[in-house]
Amino acid sequence: MSAIELFSQPFMQRALIAALLTGLAAPAIGTFLVQRRLALMGDGIGHVAVTGVALGLATGASPLWTAVLVAVLGAVLIEVIRERGQTNGDVALALLFYGGLAGGVFVSGLGGQSAAALNRYLFGSLTTISPGDVLITMVLAVAVVGLCVGLAPQLFAVAQDQEFARVAGLRVRVYNVLVAVLAAVSVTVAMRTVGLLLVSALMVVPVATAQQLTRSFRTTIGAAMVLGTLASVGGLVTATFASYQATVAPGPTIVLLALACYAVAWPIGTWQRRRARLREPFASGQAVPLHDACGEHPHAHGPGCGHLAVPHDDHVDYVHDGHRHAVHGGHYDEH
Repeated sequence: MSAIELFSQPFMQRALIAALLTGLAAPAIGTFLVQRRLALMGDGIGHVAVTGVALGLATGASPLWTAVLVAVLGAVLIEVIRERGQTNGDVALALLFYGGLAGGVFVSGLGGQSAAALNRYLFGSLTTISPGDVLITMVLAVAVVGLCVGLAPQLFAVAQDQEFARVAGLRVRVYNVLVAVLAAVSVTVAMRTVGLLLVSALMVVPVATAQQLTRSFRTTIGAAMVLGTLASVGGLVTATFASYQATVAPGPTIVLLALACYAVAWPIGTWQRRRARLREPFASGQAVPLHDACGEHPHAHGPGCGHLAVPHDDHVDYVHDGHRHAVHGGHYDEH
């Protein structure tokens, strides 16, 4: 089957739409989770959503809607536990996560469902998504992206500094709960794409990749959504063509492609930050500290030595071991 014939198939078109929407929605809310240092929250909600999927399979209801309901309830409970800030809060969260996963498997067995039926939601199954699921995914994804972009200033203020946001008049608790609910909805949106056990990767990895290359929050969330879309669609296409030679699932392929993007971006980001430090070693307006004279120093400073550079009109000072070494045309003086 040629590529044109393959992408003209209805199931493949539905899979592409679902992958595109997932790639946009998951990193959008994931940006705020990473900012709040809650990168693994999506993973926990995914475990809780397994119970919702099992309830849907056992009762004959739509697993997507039951997963949304259970995931939202679990996300709100997680936020309440986190907000209380007790020393054993992490233990309570762990009990909730593992209880959700175990409860899902247990309920699925009681309902007479096979493990294969649950695996479609645990690890994703893009090519079997129904037209109704695509429509629900579209509505939920548009809602998540719209709220994340429309309320970005408020959500960022709460994620960055809750005390400042509270003083500024923002309802911090409401926005925290909103982020938790949006994360739960994003998890259910992505469960048919990458699966409930891998959904956190699509919420976090594109954001981490974007942070390596961007310097502002607005560009980070935009770049994360672009990277998430490229990983989702690219992973689906790669898995589809690779399936002619072996059994390759789209979900793991999407995650591996996202990780590959991070592996490429990390050294680039490290190089950019190093160049920025060399160009401006001290913060704007900060006085260059004075140092005592040093003794013999065998190291030859230069543009490639890696030490902080302080440019002057006729020379460059390299800061090393608490001293400044002035380089004049290939030789250095000690200060």
